[in-house]
Amino acid sequence: MTQIVGHRGGRNLWPENSLTGFRNVLGTGVDAVEFDVHLSDAGELLVIHDATLDRTAEGTGPVRLVTPEQRRALRLKDSPDTLPTLAEVLEVLAEGSCHLHVELKSDETGTPYPGLPERVAATLIRFGLAGRSHMTSFNLEVLEACKATAPAIPRLCSVNHKSAQALGLEQTLRAALDRADIIAIEKSLLAEHWDAVLAMVPLEQLGAWVPNSEEDIGFWLERRTGYLTSDDPVLALSIRDRLALSA
Repeated sequence: MTQIVGHRGGRNLWPENSLTGFRNVLGTGVDAVEFDVHLSDAGELLVIHDATLDRTAEGTGPVRLVTPEQRRALRLKDSPDTLPTLAEVLEVLAEGSCHLHVELKSDETGTPYPGLPERVAATLIRFGLAGRSHMTSFNLEVLEACKATAPAIPRLCSVNHKSAQALGLEQTLRAALDRADIIAIEKSLLAEHWDAVLAMVPLEQLGAWVPNSEEDIGFWLERRTGYLTSDDPVLALSIRDRLALSA
């Protein structure tokens, strides 16, 4: 059965990467939750998607420059929540049983954060969540560092048109399969190269992201990918249930 993953905690339903969203998504029965981690210059692991604050927080500038004092006062847009740390997110998600897809991000220049794989792995281990987690990235070098740092924590490689451009899709997939056990491909790229991808990646290791409409979710569920990452995991779960009943 396809595993449903709540993208950024389910950002079509709640403010993305918010503690409110993570608390709420636990009650949906979702199989996994995806979220993003940056490393500040002050050494904090911050859960936010973009490398800058502007889109999702009531602030501007690079995430890496946020001080602990600023973070504690910094609100997310359309939310009473403040910008959460990885520890705060894990404290919430530890109460559930879903898996975690923890994406390691890069700074505003596109440069991976030095030491981020080690810091994330250590935090997952400290919370007893290493066995329920995948460390994820688009960057093959980051995944190689995750593999070297914490070989016992499984990994997921995300692929889109941009990340596959340098090596080409086939070589990107070969490199990804050497570093990760789940290959999650952006839906338009996956649709374009469906047969070629299936020739290389077992269906149970393949993920599609990010279908959000009823039609789109149904299309990918019928293709039986191992994972489906959606901004609306509640809709995705309901469609999966409906398809299962009609099978």
